[in-house]
Amino acid sequence: MSAAAVVRSSLATSLARYSRSWGLWLLLLVAPVAARLWIPGENDKTVVIAVNGSAPIMTSAMLGVDLGVVISTLLLPVAFIYLRSNATRRQPWQVEETTAAPRAAIALGRFAADVAVLGGVLVAMTVAGWFIAWLVTPLASINLGDVTLALWLIAAPALMGVAAVRILFDALRFTRGALGEFLFFVLWMVAIIAPVSGSEKNDSFAGNIVDFAGFVRPLSYSLPEGQRGSFAIGAAPVEHGRIALDVKAGLLSDGYVASRFAWAGISVLIAAFAGLVYMPHRPRKERRAGRLSRLLAPGAPTPADLSAPPAGPARAAFPMLAWAEARLIGRGPLWLAMAAAIAVGGAFVEYRHVTSAAALLLLIFGLTAHAGRTEQKGLAGLASTLTLPPMARRAAFVLAGLGWMLAMSLPAIARGGAEPLLLALALGAGTPLLTTLLAAWTRSAFAPRLVLLILWYGYLSAA
Repeated sequence: MSAAAVVRSSLATSLARYSRSWGLWLLLLVAPVAARLWIPGENDKTVVIAVNGSAPIMTSAMLGVDLGVVISTLLLPVAFIYLRSNATRRQPWQVEETTAAPRAAIALGRFAADVAVLGGVLVAMTVAGWFIAWLVTPLASINLGDVTLALWLIAAPALMGVAAVRILFDALRFTRGALGEFLFFVLWMVAIIAPVSGSEKNDSFAGNIVDFAGFVRPLSYSLPEGQRGSFAIGAAPVEHGRIALDVKAGLLSDGYVASRFAWAGISVLIAAFAGLVYMPHRPRKERRAGRLSRLLAPGAPTPADLSAPPAGPARAAFPMLAWAEARLIGRGPLWLAMAAAIAVGGAFVEYRHVTSAAALLLLIFGLTAHAGRTEQKGLAGLASTLTLPPMARRAAFVLAGLGWMLAMSLPAIARGGAEPLLLALALGAGTPLLTTLLAAWTRSAFAPRLVLLILWYGYLSAA
């Protein structure tokens, strides 16, 4: 079989797998609905994108930039988690790794399927943008071509990059698990922060290629020198009224379009490279635990005492259940070490935007991982036969999440008083409650993690 035939076969099977996924339809539905929420009204005091404390005047090109920037920054983790946690995560590798087909061709086929799915999200967003243009811009000034050009030029290369990174991380053994998701989070933060620091020098292809998310040049092109590095993306207050930006000139400026096509080409090369360096899976019985695996793994269970008498009824069943849930949420020495570091840092740094945000992010990953395991259909049926009903376990789950949030916030509460306490109580109760509701409904960790990460970024960026 030729390499081209392998690419087509891999593309077809991956698309068929996606078509059977409810998560795809959720993603296609969320994009246009959220698009309307991202576009501010004329008199709104908070906007998604603020430049030097001012809200950009909404034109067709600015509308496309607004949608494109939000996708290329805020929604990249959502796209990555979807590609990692949905149908594509469950690959029949026992069969595929015995084939003689080149791994690079298989990787390119899967990459093409990922790009096609994310392209479908962009199409849905484009149609939503056309509709929103009729609502927020003067009728005579509507230019659907400007909306489409700005949206696709900014967002498409960024989404292709996410698909390529997903293929690469799935190709390497040490990034197939939680470490891969952590590394992506680091890459995402670097991709947003790095181009802003060099925005004053962003006047050439070399300067634009640093901007993976593609938002600096359109927003800063028409600003005077010395004022090109002040952006707020997510939820920013309007402090200085409105500002007119010539974003279309920035999109068509020297080096920008070439840099976006360059990122698309780099994404294809990364996907092909992932196939070349692909590391086959190891059967569980043949795996050797490395240092990192031993660090991430939970401790060994206590050996059974065969001479012990049968256990009697628990005198404090619910408190012990809550304690067990807390131990399962905070699994592994690395999670515990990070929680301890956050708690210690709370005694020295600001709580609202630093300590609480870090504690909430760590808690989100612990809660969603545990909820995704316990709410699976088979385990949920088994849990219904236990002494305590499933709703009691879910209540214990919420209580355990609240306990972890309070534990990580104790030094900040001791230093700051009532405000950190009230915030920790609200976050500690609301986050596990939303997690268990979504996990019980979807029977997976994908939907809770997707929703909570979006809410976390909104919490982090809010004033």
